[in-house]
Amino acid sequence: MRLLKGFCLIVVGLAMFLMVSPIARADDVTDWNQHMLRAGTVGGTSPIVMTRVAAIVQASVFDAVNGIDRKYAPVHVPPGGSADASRRAAIVEAAYTALVALYPAQKSTFDARLAVSLTAIASDPHETSAGITSGIAWGQTAANGILSWRATDGFTPAPAPFLGGTAVGEWRPTPPAFLPGAAPQFAYMTPWSISAPSQFRPDGPPALTSARYTADFNETMLMGSISSSIRTPDQTIYAWFWNASTATYLWNHVADELIERGDRDDDDDSGQWGKHHSALLENARVLALLDLAMADAGIACWEAKYHYVSWRPVTAIPLADTDGNPATSPDPSWMPLFATPNHPEYPSGHSTVSGAAAVVLASFFGEKRHFIMDNDLMIGVTRSFSSFSDSLEEVRNARVFAGIHFRSACDDGQATGIQVADWVLDHALLPAH
Repeated sequence: MRLLKGFCLIVVGLAMFLMVSPIARADDVTDWNQHMLRAGTVGGTSPIVMTRVAAIVQASVFDAVNGIDRKYAPVHVPPGGSADASRRAAIVEAAYTALVALYPAQKSTFDARLAVSLTAIASDPHETSAGITSGIAWGQTAANGILSWRATDGFTPAPAPFLGGTAVGEWRPTPPAFLPGAAPQFAYMTPWSISAPSQFRPDGPPALTSARYTADFNETMLMGSISSSIRTPDQTIYAWFWNASTATYLWNHVADELIERGDRDDDDDSGQWGKHHSALLENARVLALLDLAMADAGIACWEAKYHYVSWRPVTAIPLADTDGNPATSPDPSWMPLFATPNHPEYPSGHSTVSGAAAVVLASFFGEKRHFIMDNDLMIGVTRSFSSFSDSLEEVRNARVFAGIHFRSACDDGQATGIQVADWVLDHALLPAH
């Protein structure tokens, strides 16, 4: 009776998951990617920290399944899975192990989801009990290898609070909370694929007396004010949309949708998309490359932020009478559309990370690919794009129209993200033979 009752609870739990899941259930790779995204939402994980979380989980998943198939270079863990090990069991155990380590308070939720996944795997006539056992053991080994490696990446211990300075043009804590700079350790964290955090450092913000700064200043002042009369309703909506969620959620969810639609670029020949075993590996590779590129873009962005330490519009506009530029006028009461993130302005984090994400996804699904983006914290609000370039234009505008960035930070950030993604695609997870 106890066994029957437990089984019924698992079935009910699976049914509830299918009802609330925002995408159709395709395979264990995308399922556990969604579990990761949901864990980040529940945990209130910040956008920059979420890039590290996603890279750890998807690297664990990729090295688990690739460690059995042995088709590509690993992220970090050398292949060691048995050829007859269950790929599905390895995937779910790797994701589970990484998530429990990252979100121990959510372990009971992960336990339930693991039970559902393993029940489904056990019911698959292509799986064997020995293969499942072997897959579980190898998935745990792969995840522990990634977790051990990243335990010394510089994420901890956190450095002393960063307070910037009061020099003209220099970042300092901003209203309303006046918090110290967020996650300064990302500026020197060990990258996943790029050679060094500063490898793609942009040239820096324009001089305060330059024509470019003047144009950027006046655009943000007019378009980004909380009381702007020229920002359209749609521009206001998408400024909120791109800010409400993390870039990791937005772009991983798009990737899951495109994977499940089977919208692979017809010119791509890197894998046999239609074969079950290979599809699991190829799906894992898409998500791993996506999240490795986003994580390295975040590191590159943060290195530049804490190198240039540039002030935010909410500081620059009220203090414009100190910038030495006669073409900028101060407005002591000026406020942005919403609260400014607590880290230096240049370059834009969302633009950098989104630039990397779009390049990776376009490489697999084609640049002119229609997709719809949803938001975990703005339920029912979606954005529709006919290409990845269109989405990048919107995210750049969103940060300016929110009043939290100048245009140069968005343009240069996106360029940096693109450079990082190109590097990752050229150097990471390449065919083994």
